[in-house]
Amino acid sequence: MAYKSLLTIISNPVAVAPTLAAAILLARREDAHLEVLCLGIDHSQVGYYYPAAGPIYNLDDIARAEADVAALQKLVTDRLGTEGLRFSVETAIAQMGGLTDLIARQARFNDLVILPIPYGKHASTYADLLVEAALFQGRAPVLVVPVNGLPEALGTTTLGQEIIVAWNESAEALVAIRKALPLLRAAKQVTIAIIDPSPQSAERSDPGGALSQMLARHGVHVEVAVLAKTMPKVTEVLNRLVR
Repeated sequence: MAYKSLLTIISNPVAVAPTLAAAILLARREDAHLEVLCLGIDHSQVGYYYPAAGPIYNLDDIARAEADVAALQKLVTDRLGTEGLRFSVETAIAQMGGLTDLIARQARFNDLVILPIPYGKHASTYADLLVEAALFQGRAPVLVVPVNGLPEALGTTTLGQEIIVAWNESAEALVAIRKALPLLRAAKQVTIAIIDPSPQSAERSDPGGALSQMLARHGVHVEVAVLAKTMPKVTEVLNRLVR
């Protein structure tokens, strides 16, 4: 398996540069087709206006969304036109209630979805909805790009050379690992992080052993790190391991 069809969704001008840069980097490394959806949001709230004012407000909101999506399309097309990649750019306008189905349909037939981080001062109010729609309705793996994008020094050969996999024996964790196999196989080192494994677990005598075996058979260079939960949150322990 390889990532041959990538999707990124652009709905916020602030996220264009970092998200596109990451998508371009991955598309070039994987020799993949990059599909970009420029998304405009119609913020009209039907039923909340004075009588007879609804159509006027609706038209104004739709016109604003059309202008926003046209500006995004130009930004994206101008950037990708100089990269020498296989790409396509589509546009769509949707109300908040229709976003989930729209994103799910787009994500379902792509190998990887690349989205900006859905939190922080520059994130849009619906950014988390895009991530969740791609993950849970579209059933697609999602790569979340940090606020500042990927480091400029990161090249196609150094992206993802060291990967940490959080493993708790859950079905969700295994699905994520299977979806990430192309990245794991390309990495120089993959560390399976297990935090406070249960003594009642089927893997109690060999935490992460079965997963390590599966990954090794795929050519992944893997090691296991069993960690104590010495901090209040599991995420804090993982962050400390990363640093």
